[in-house]
Amino acid sequence: MAVYALGDRVPQVDPTAYVHPLAVVIGDVVLGPGSSVWPHAVIRADDNRIAIGARTSVQDNSVLHCTGELATIVGNDVTLGHLCHLEGCTIEDRVLVGVGAMVLYEAVVGRGSIVGANAVVRNGQIVPPNSMALGVPATVREGVVPEDANMAHAEVYVQRGREFRELLRRLD
Repeated sequence: MAVYALGDRVPQVDPTAYVHPLAVVIGDVVLGPGSSVWPHAVIRADDNRIAIGARTSVQDNSVLHCTGELATIVGNDVTLGHLCHLEGCTIEDRVLVGVGAMVLYEAVVGRGSIVGANAVVRNGQIVPPNSMALGVPATVREGVVPEDANMAHAEVYVQRGREFRELLRRLD
């Protein structure tokens, strides 16, 4: 796996986490137990911390970054869909961020919410718990997401990470 220190900023990857060999993790990154980082995802914490909780998946081609002033915080049981981009924001527990979505500076996505595919959650925007954020810029529909709606996705990726850790082998 491509895990890099940047000076004294050293990633902390839990031994039960899975980082695909084609993913890149750089700097002050904390990756929690049972979490997974998939091919071509980039988690680059060069100016601040990126903290990813337990059982969270960072799917293919996603980009997580921070700024000198803003950490990027991702909770437990979160699914970050393919091609999503997080920058200087907070994603609370049990959230689904859809394919190609962006969550930008100082935005907060509340517990159990869904950010729809290709949505853009603007700087400083608050998505309340169990809400849906859809569109560009994201419009919020409060309280419409059932409790634990993302848990099936989260559990699938925990199992998938275990399988890949045990079974993936390069053939060339």
